[in-house]
Amino acid sequence: MTANTIQIDAPDGSRFSAYRALPEAGNGPAVIVLQEIFGVNRHIREVCDFYAEEGYIAIAPDLFHQFKPGIELGYEPEDFEQAFGYFQNLDIDRTMADIGATVAAARAMDEVVAEPKRGDVGVVGFCLGGKLAYLAAAQCDVDCAVGYYGVGIDESLDLADAIDCPMALHFGGLDKFSPPETIEKIRSVFAGNPDVQVFVYDNADHAFNRWGNDHYNPGAARLAHTRTLAVLRGALGPRYDLAAIADHHFELEFAARDVDATMTTMVAEPYVNHVPTMTGGTGHDYLKRFYKHHFIPKNPADLQMKPISRTVGVDRMVDEFVLCFTHDCEIDWLLPGIEPTGKYVEIPFVAIVTFRGNKLYNEHIYWDQASLLVQIGKLDPTGLPVAGVETAQKLLDKNQPSNDLMRNWATSADLD
Repeated sequence: MTANTIQIDAPDGSRFSAYRALPEAGNGPAVIVLQEIFGVNRHIREVCDFYAEEGYIAIAPDLFHQFKPGIELGYEPEDFEQAFGYFQNLDIDRTMADIGATVAAARAMDEVVAEPKRGDVGVVGFCLGGKLAYLAAAQCDVDCAVGYYGVGIDESLDLADAIDCPMALHFGGLDKFSPPETIEKIRSVFAGNPDVQVFVYDNADHAFNRWGNDHYNPGAARLAHTRTLAVLRGALGPRYDLAAIADHHFELEFAARDVDATMTTMVAEPYVNHVPTMTGGTGHDYLKRFYKHHFIPKNPADLQMKPISRTVGVDRMVDEFVLCFTHDCEIDWLLPGIEPTGKYVEIPFVAIVTFRGNKLYNEHIYWDQASLLVQIGKLDPTGLPVAGVETAQKLLDKNQPSNDLMRNWATSADLD
């Protein structure tokens, strides 16, 4: 990912700057990132970098240049006071003209490339930018729009009929700037338009996507981003074969056992968490150390995966499988501190792999640790609601017995 500052010609004859982040490929569709009331500050630049990782040319125009160039505020009380002053005095017509000029400038860039049967420019905005994204959908000839907690959209619902591109609007259920009655008003206007989606995150407040902020809600932010990507990928692309990308990663891990090549399939700062044992790592260097010394060379010789199901979404893949192996070595990541027992094991596994663009971002791996410990003789299942290899056998064959661990199962036989 590379970034620079570009200049854009405004319709009124002025010029303004915009932060531009390019994806690793150097080209792709464009996403115009519309600022909060704090200007194109560090957070907005990081948002652009984030979308560049997803494969987009991300451009954040300086929409406050009508006051003075380069306004960049933080989040202290005095910053909020100054930001609200700019917000209250913003010339919306001039701002929309600047957004339109940014869209036109993006379309004129050699780096902005549309996929077949896809558009080339979308907008994503936050807070003030959330409303501006809505207005851009109606006025700026964009191919899609996404607004996060846009304040004042309900004041411009007369433009709803002018919106003919896919759009998603995200709101926090605790957001006092967009109370439930406001959200319902917006939702009702678009009730007959399947291309417009309104999402509410019950436990999230305003600015729930601004990482580092007191109101940041990681669960809501992750879900909103997945839904945002669904809009962007559908309207703009780029389209990635996530299953093939993951399979290549797994091939390098388990067959080639090549640490350096494995790391090239991941983003610059990935993370992996094997949930039952909390093994893995966050960040390139930490994760590479884990892969090099404790994961890739620490797998049994006969390790294999029997697939059960695979679900591929817009930015993640869920693999369900049975992991089979002979416990012929100490497996640091799976059975840390346990000497080889020589036992053959079959255990249910679920791997949730998240992607950014065409690279892996993180993996959450789950398995039945109790079943594993039973099978290697380290846990006595007597009197406990756990099973051994039967858990894998049931997953592979639905006709295997159910409810054997329920001592009260027999009591319901004649109740129906």
